[in-house]
Amino acid sequence: MVLAVIAASFRNKMQMALPTLLAAGALLAGGQASAFSLDDVVPRAKTLADKPYAAPVSNLPPVFSQMQFADYIKIQPQRDNLEWKDQGTPFRLGFYHQGMQFGSPVRINEIVGGAVHEIRYDPARFDFGDLKLDKSATGKLGYAGFRVLYPINRAGKLDEIMSVLGASYFRVIGKNQVYGLSSRGLAIDTGLPVAEEFPAFREFWIERPDPQDKHLVFYALLDSQRATGAYRFDLYPGEDAVLKVQARIFLRGPVAKLGVAPLTSMFLFGPNQQRDQYNFRPALHDSNGLAIHTGSGEWLWRPLNNPRNLAISTFQVTSPKGFGLLQRGREFSSYEDLKDRYDLRPSAWIEPQGDWGKGKVELVEIPTPDETNDNIVAFWTPDQLPPKGQPLKADYTMHWTLDERALMDKDLASVKQTLRSAGEITQANLIRHLDGSTGIVVDFEGPVLASLPPGTQIGAQVSVSGNAEIIDRVVEPNPVIKGWRLSLRIKVKDPKQVVEMRAALVSGDKTLSETWSYQMPPYSVGGK
Repeated sequence: MVLAVIAASFRNKMQMALPTLLAAGALLAGGQASAFSLDDVVPRAKTLADKPYAAPVSNLPPVFSQMQFADYIKIQPQRDNLEWKDQGTPFRLGFYHQGMQFGSPVRINEIVGGAVHEIRYDPARFDFGDLKLDKSATGKLGYAGFRVLYPINRAGKLDEIMSVLGASYFRVIGKNQVYGLSSRGLAIDTGLPVAEEFPAFREFWIERPDPQDKHLVFYALLDSQRATGAYRFDLYPGEDAVLKVQARIFLRGPVAKLGVAPLTSMFLFGPNQQRDQYNFRPALHDSNGLAIHTGSGEWLWRPLNNPRNLAISTFQVTSPKGFGLLQRGREFSSYEDLKDRYDLRPSAWIEPQGDWGKGKVELVEIPTPDETNDNIVAFWTPDQLPPKGQPLKADYTMHWTLDERALMDKDLASVKQTLRSAGEITQANLIRHLDGSTGIVVDFEGPVLASLPPGTQIGAQVSVSGNAEIIDRVVEPNPVIKGWRLSLRIKVKDPKQVVEMRAALVSGDKTLSETWSYQMPPYSVGGK
């Protein structure tokens, strides 16, 4: 009887408490469900990959679809109508208008307190300059992308620090930098004798930062004929801009070459490739070399070329520690361009998080007649792709920097510059004579060389592929840069074929520098 009374009392109390407990549980469950994360985008990407590809349809009226670039860039965000202008955060969002090849709108959502709502298109957000447009022409349009603004250079002055526009392209800059090379979410079949596929970000979710937040988080859904993807980006403004990327990629169909963490840049000419005789600039490029830190600890430096024909270089690397397209040489005199300031364009360094396993860093060089074309692409391509339904996981940190030396091992010298010209010899009468060879000069610099004890014997390990022979080599101090210079003369056997060379400074059995990995494209004899 006593047990029955106790049981009844307990049951009554539980019945009374049950609604409260259920309500609390519902609130807890609701709170958990509303916290948007990468886990919300991954199922969308997987579901999308299981369906046939549906190409986006352009909704542009002729006045926008036929617009020239000079008119398109007149459409700018209204500075007094930026997103978050009244939210107390130092971040602002501006948007890109549809136009030209940006024919279909991308959906942009905002995350506030876990809740998601679409940022709807409003033509009042834009200044259309002197364009004469019928207001009805914008009635059914949308956004093509977005830009992030933040006071990176001076307190109280908004600077654009990130641009997301076109396919899966984005660009980032840090303090005192100007836009140069770009990155992409994914590359497919780049450099192959088939049409390259350009996956595109179709939808974004951007977290509204709190006033005290110093970084910005957003997510993206990627789609293309043969792949989909879910992405999380964490942007940290600063002296160097840091972008942390988490990618989950699903294959919709067979892919010959998948490019992970792709970088896209421009190289027209530089000291290692004869410049345009009608151009006053000594060099014209957004990047001048590919750097790789292999899983075994070796550092490679591959100067870029603007070849006559498509060129692809492959570097087999297991568990890469880093790679990137760098702009080495920050002296204004290296470029002499006041308008485009190539000396202030950042390098981009990819630092993989976790073990990426076996694969290759690939460099694609495409001939270009001018600087309006991005003709350089570098990316990681894994040896093994996941089966359909399983994601490829790729997490990495991107550094957008002007301080390339800080990326390097402090105990190794780096290549400051590569110079190429027609080879020459000094005759008995001291007059220089071109002997049909090719001259190569490589300058190495770094603290390890500047601090060498007097009398240290320095040599160079040099190798050349079968299409050339080394007919002279000199290793000598370069007191101007407190480094060392390697000078080579090589004789090319067949100018229609490529020449590969490698070199590194050594002292005894100790390696002092990164490995200079150089390619002379076909028809490069005599510095041409």
